[in-house]
Amino acid sequence: MRALPLISIAALALGATMGTAQAAESTYGQGDFFTRAGLAKVSPKDDNGDYDSLGVDKVDVKDGRGFAITFGYRFLDKWGVELLAAQRFKHDFDLDGEHGGSVKHLPPTLTLQYYPLGGTDARVQPYVGAGINYTRFSAEDVNIEGASMDMDNSWGWAGQVGVDLLINDHWAINAAAWYLDIDSNVTANAGGETYKTHLDIDPVVIMSGISYRF
Repeated sequence: MRALPLISIAALALGATMGTAQAAESTYGQGDFFTRAGLAKVSPKDDNGDYDSLGVDKVDVKDGRGFAITFGYRFLDKWGVELLAAQRFKHDFDLDGEHGGSVKHLPPTLTLQYYPLGGTDARVQPYVGAGINYTRFSAEDVNIEGASMDMDNSWGWAGQVGVDLLINDHWAINAAAWYLDIDSNVTANAGGETYKTHLDIDPVVIMSGISYRF
């Protein structure tokens, strides 16, 4: 007769252990700190402006590639914030189809995010976001002897879409894209003269990589 209580106690212990294990599993939602990292491609829109004062009808800024990383926090199951950081991206640019020089930029971007499936056990977790971008230009180089160029830094809005494909409680495969509203007033100096123009860059940034939740 003593076997039955022992079996019951063992069953209760097993049930409690399983319940504790389930409770210990982290959910995709509130309280998560996370980071995402991967390779990013920055693709400016076509035809970024002109430089009439230099006799240039078309300025085209080319794609740039590099490493990017983000840091974020989920303050609610369905809401969070994320900061995009990256190494400086280098872009060549053409003037009327000929190589005109290059420039580097750093585009930190802060977005408020919405996760429609946050707080659920769904393995596919999409999200959208909107926020603000600050772009700092540097290392401006013009392929014209004796000429120099300076680009003003830019503030603008940003939009974002992305998805995490969950592997386990911590790791996920991530893909994301941002639209960044980037424009700059440009000043060139050549032959003792100063020439000004305005460029609209407005790139789409596509990143693929991994995500880790702490």
